[in-house]
Amino acid sequence: MDIVFVTGNRGKVEEARSILGERGITLTQVECEYPEVQADELEVIAACGARWAAKRLGRSVVVDDSGIFIRALNGFPGPYSAYVQRTIGNQGILKLMEGVEDRYAVVKSVIGFCEPGCEPLTFTGVLEGAVSDRERGTHGFGFDPIFEVCGRTLGEMLPHEKNLISHRARALRKFADWL
Repeated sequence: MDIVFVTGNRGKVEEARSILGERGITLTQVECEYPEVQADELEVIAACGARWAAKRLGRSVVVDDSGIFIRALNGFPGPYSAYVQRTIGNQGILKLMEGVEDRYAVVKSVIGFCEPGCEPLTFTGVLEGAVSDRERGTHGFGFDPIFEVCGRTLGEMLPHEKNLISHRARALRKFADWL
């Protein structure tokens, strides 16, 4: 089975191909900008994006909306994670966290799936961890070098290690189970 993955993020595509490939599902990447609604919940954003892309492309699609939610920052950046990554990046987040003892955070990934003319479905994966005190590792993308799980950042993990535990892997496996 081949599914259209609407994203411009090659890292997300490679992770998804590895995870879904285990289930015999292939992905075709389509870079198609879709309107991202402003909402507090990733599920709403992913559902709206998937509905729009399915209608525009006339095909079944998946989209991914992900974010890091930092407890000491009241869940910030959350649904604004992509914007924060583009503007202040990991160094900006680390600056905001200087002197903060509570480093707890979760990363969350929501896969939105929609067929043309149907209501979208969402599949959520969450991974608990902490914001590290500095960037570590050269693997992954986005917040991976500052999100730590069991003493290692996602950026320090090889792709196959990350794909065993990541928020995106959890969401994609839920999607694959449903499919």
